Amino acid sequence: MFDALLPLTETQREIQRLARDFAREHIAPFAAEWDRDQHFEPSLVGKMGELGFLGMLLPETYDGLGLDASSYLLALEEIAAADASAAVMMSVHNSLPTQMLLNWGSDAQKERYLKPMARGEMLGAFALSEPDAGSDAAGLRCQAVRDGDHWVLNGTKAWITSGTYDKLVVLVMARTDSPDARRGSKGISAFVVTPDMPGFGVGKKENKLGLRASPTVQLVFDNLRVPAENLLGQEGQGFAYAMQSLDHGRLGIAAQSIGIGRAALEAARDYADQRRQFGQPIRSFQAIQFKLADMATRLAAARATLHATAAAKERGERVTQYSSICKLFASETAMFVADEAVQIFGGYGYVKEYPVEKYLRDAKVTEIYEGTSEIQRVVIARELYV
Repeated sequence: MFDALLPLTETQREIQRLARDFAREHIAPFAAEWDRDQHFEPSLVGKMGELGFLGMLLPETYDGLGLDASSYLLALEEIAAADASAAVMMSVHNSLPTQMLLNWGSDAQKERYLKPMARGEMLGAFALSEPDAGSDAAGLRCQAVRDGDHWVLNGTKAWITSGTYDKLVVLVMARTDSPDARRGSKGISAFVVTPDMPGFGVGKKENKLGLRASPTVQLVFDNLRVPAENLLGQEGQGFAYAMQSLDHGRLGIAAQSIGIGRAALEAARDYADQRRQFGQPIRSFQAIQFKLADMATRLAAARATLHATAAAKERGERVTQYSSICKLFASETAMFVADEAVQIFGGYGYVKEYPVEKYLRDAKVTEIYEGTSEIQRVVIARELYV
């Protein structure tokens, strides 16, 4: 849907078809069951790795596909249309930990982690937020203290996507300044952490409204000993690395949102054609037509903005403002479209026999994670004066 608006290359169309076929065979038939059971399907990691979906933005040097941002976002949209939980795993992995390692990791770190991450042998996670540091991420308290050839980390990280997976590579932001001489965001460094390190613990698993097949947990560090060589880049630059990576991550959340919204629109479109009231399909009624038209219009605009921003990013342009615009508009569009889909289904939209109630639940978090809609508006307004 809306493909005609994008000047896709044949390679991009092939990637889109591959992702759509994979999603329809390996994800869509099981999405409702996984959602009901809060089941994370570990075999998806390996399957997605085999097809290259976990190394789309990594160069071939590190066993990635070396593709452009638009190709990645097209594939991510297809995964999200089948199941948003699978899409968030793919999005976080591709846009945050792998990109941080690629951009600021040492040669040894890249060689050790990026290749297995691209192949789906290891899964990436991102640990910035804490129970008391969400939108105010620079207020995090997790402390790292140098002890010989190790850093010792203590603290709790919150809202970690895929945090229960045993073959995990976590990019952790922690304070390396001292408690009596805080340096704000410049006192935060980034570390590469794995579950086999002494002191690594998985804490509370959240019981969520949506994305129920994607485990979201707290990570608890109790004198976690991290080798000194696992410091990413320069000490004190971790917060800057995280913020730059979130520019890309927000494009991924926009693609996820569009996938959710597209699935909701397609379900509503088909239902409106099949459902009859007063002797005719409900799509004959202007009230339904207007809903479908508004849903399609907003999705088309969100998708066009997303891929225009991705193209600008590929040209090396600064896209902080437009990444936030994409994330804000696409996430609010997903909520609007899913809500309208439930309304078109009427009472059936409110029961689990039909998929639209899941789309509504899954859509809501896109307005919250990787920067709330309110934070996106702050970023957009601030960038007007840059």
